[in-house]
Amino acid sequence: MNLQIQKLYEKTNKAERLIIGLMSGTSMDGLDIALCNIKGSGAETEVKILKFKTGDYTDDFRAKIKAIFSKKEVDLQLVCLMNEHIANVHGELINQALKEWGYEKEQIDFIASHGQTIFHAPKSLHKLDGYPNGTLQIGDGDHIAMKTGIITLSDFRQKHLAAGGEGAPLAVYGDYLIFSKAGENRIMLNIGGISNFTYLPANLKAEEIFSTDVGPGNTLMDQFMQQHFNRFYDKNAEISSSGKLNDALLSALLDCDFFNDSFPKTTGPELFNLEYLIRAQKKSSTENISKEDVMATLCHFSVETISNAIKSCFDETSEIHIFMSGGGMHNPLLASLLKSKLSSAIFKTTDDLNINPDAKEAVLFAVLANETLCGKPINFGKRQGVPSVCMGKISLSE
Repeated sequence: MNLQIQKLYEKTNKAERLIIGLMSGTSMDGLDIALCNIKGSGAETEVKILKFKTGDYTDDFRAKIKAIFSKKEVDLQLVCLMNEHIANVHGELINQALKEWGYEKEQIDFIASHGQTIFHAPKSLHKLDGYPNGTLQIGDGDHIAMKTGIITLSDFRQKHLAAGGEGAPLAVYGDYLIFSKAGENRIMLNIGGISNFTYLPANLKAEEIFSTDVGPGNTLMDQFMQQHFNRFYDKNAEISSSGKLNDALLSALLDCDFFNDSFPKTTGPELFNLEYLIRAQKKSSTENISKEDVMATLCHFSVETISNAIKSCFDETSEIHIFMSGGGMHNPLLASLLKSKLSSAIFKTTDDLNINPDAKEAVLFAVLANETLCGKPINFGKRQGVPSVCMGKISLSE
C-alpha cells in the first residue's frame, strides 16, 4: 500500500481528528482559519474550535483576486496563475497560524479548503440551453498539501453540482449535523457577501431540511463603499445610518425574477453588483440621491430580502429561533432592522451554540471533510437541490 494511503487510512480511524477548516468568501476580507477537534461523524459529530483567526490579505493580493472575480471576460492566463498563487498564499497563512498557535504540521490530520469562488453560474443565472449549473473555486488543493505537508480536501462544490445541485449553499450539511435540536425550529442565518439560511425543523426530519441563498448580504454595500468612499466596508453602519431609505429605489431593487424563484436557489455578485444598482437607479429615477441614501437603501434591501424569505417559510404564530453568523451580523443597522421586521423571532448568534459566528463557515468545511473521510452521505430524501453526497477531493501531502 502507498504510504500516503496508509497514513490517510490511519488518520480516518482515529477516535478524534484535528482538522483545519478554511473559508475565503466573496467579501475577500481574508482567509478564515479554524482549527477544529472533531469526534465521531454523522449525528454523533462533536466539534470544538481550538483556535481561530482570519489571515489578512494584502491590498495587492485582494486586487489580483478582484481582477478575475465575478466577470464573464477575464485574462485566462491570470486565472491559471491565480489558481496556484491563491493556494500558495493560503498555505503560507496556514503555516503562519500553526507557528503562532504552537502546533507542528504532524499534529494536524487534515485541511479542508473551500478555495476562492471566482464565478458562480447556476442555470437560473446563465440561462444557456444545453449547459448545466456551474461554479468555479480556485486555490489548488495539491499546492496547499505540498506547502503545508498536510493532507488536504478541496473543491467541495463540484460533487454537489455533479449530483444535481447548484454547488451552493453547502451549509445545510454541516448545519444539520452540528446545530439541529429536537423541539426547536431553527434558522441558521449567514449574512456574508450573499445571505443564506438553513432551515432545521424541530422534528429533525432530514428530508424537510433545506438551505438557500436569499439575496445580497454585504456585497452591494461593500462594492458601493469601495467605489465611492474608498473604504472596504461600512464600519458600524456609519454611512448607511446617516442616510435615509428611498422607497422608489428599494422597490426597483426588489424587482428581480430571482426573488420569485422557489427554494432552494443560489446567486452571487454575478447578479447583485453595481451594474444591478445602476439599472435600479435608472428605473426609479434616483440617480441623483445622496450616496448616504443609497447606502441606507441598500441596507434595507438586504433586510427585505432576508426577512421576506424567512416569512415565506413560516406563519405568524411559528416560534422561530434565528442564529446569526457572518460579517453582516456586525452591521448594527442591518441587525436592528432585521429584528424589527421579524419581531416574533428569537434572535441569537452561533456563539450561543459554542461556535464562533465568524468561524462558522470555516468550521462547516472541516465537518464536510470529516464526513467524506469518516462518515457517509446524509439521506435528505429526494429534495431538489440537496443531493445526498459526500464532497471534497483528496490531495496527498507527498
